[in-house]
Amino acid sequence: MKSYTLYLFRHGLTKGNLNAQYIGHTDYPLSTFGIDELKKIRTAHHYPSVDAVFVSPLKRAMQSADIMFPDNNKVVIDNFIEYNFGEFEECTAEDLKDNEDFKAWLHGDIYARPPFGESNAEFAQRVCKAFEQVVNGCIATGTQTFAIVAHAGVLMTILSCYGLPEAPMAHWQMDAGYGFKLRITPSLWMQSNKLEVVDLAPQSAQTPNGE
Repeated sequence: MKSYTLYLFRHGLTKGNLNAQYIGHTDYPLSTFGIDELKKIRTAHHYPSVDAVFVSPLKRAMQSADIMFPDNNKVVIDNFIEYNFGEFEECTAEDLKDNEDFKAWLHGDIYARPPFGESNAEFAQRVCKAFEQVVNGCIATGTQTFAIVAHAGVLMTILSCYGLPEAPMAHWQMDAGYGFKLRITPSLWMQSNKLEVVDLAPQSAQTPNGE
């Protein structure tokens, strides 16, 4: 049976990333440094050729996708937007270290949420629903090779929910501009909603540390 190849790539760096801020829905563009780093990765390793590219609606993901896949049209998936950090948006952990709501959120369960933000459960639910629609659509249309360019939280959620080998979110950290290559076997996907993580991407990338 035919298999499908999916690449997951984290967008390049923004000013907020460099400042160690919690950046969710704030629409930061890539920083000059982030753009230069993506171009260096593209030159050194080459991003794969794909039939379709799906992307978060935020500028940092759209700009990254244009650098990684300049010849592809981009399909915007609104629910691939990053986590809604609510009152914690644009703050650093240092800013929030004495905030009781922040402490509770850090140590909370899947239903914990920042004030005026979304819960971990709500985030996972919307990301997973969108991801399943994308995968099912690509299988239905025979789109054999495709990529998703989005945010670390979105991609780590996808990998922790669907990836084989199974591993928690923290295992799937990735550097900006890098990610993973996955194999989708329709029978496995239809039976258990699982897919195989087969390599890092770009292929010649070293082990990501997420730092």
